Amino acid sequence: MKRQAGYIIVIFFLIIFLVLSYSRQQKRVKQVLSENGRLINENRDLRRSLDVNSQTARQIADRREIRQRTEGTFVERRTYYRRNWKQFISVNTSDYRTGFLGGIKDLKIIVRNQAEYPLDNVVVSVQYMKGNGDVFKTEQYTINDVPAKGTKSVDASASRKGQKVSLHLQSITSQAMNFCWSVNKPAAPGSEDPYMCVPQ
Repeated sequence: MKRQAGYIIVIFFLIIFLVLSYSRQQKRVKQVLSENGRLINENRDLRRSLDVNSQTARQIADRREIRQRTEGTFVERRTYYRRNWKQFISVNTSDYRTGFLGGIKDLKIIVRNQAEYPLDNVVVSVQYMKGNGDVFKTEQYTINDVPAKGTKSVDASASRKGQKVSLHLQSITSQAMNFCWSVNKPAAPGSEDPYMCVPQ
């Protein structure tokens, strides 16, 4: 009986020891998880702050570069953008879906305008291409009121055939920039500012 009582006491103390150890371990796990959550939140805040600072620094650098180019050569700001519009205005597509046997869905046409002036309208030609490179059909879209330093998109129609699309700018106009460009209106030879809408 004494031996059994001794076993019971030992088992009882072992159980108490295990319960206390488990409790301490759980408390330690909670502390580690809490610390990890705090560090994750701090890292996220730091990333956001770095992204904002990076964007601000990039914008400042862009403005400084434009100011140096325009002021250094005494070129008016709008003139600089008109002459170098291909560096600031671009068009591309969203991630669209293609069917197993061809066909295009969820296509958007996106215009990016990094100039400091809004664009009144941008006309884009969209060619829906077959797998062998032939053009299945061509459609034209007009994107209006593209903001300065911003983007604007329009939904393009779906196509029952085609594996990819090819985009071609047709024309761009901006009253604020006094800018008129058209693929059908080539620049006059020797003109220093061929895309000015209204001569000043």
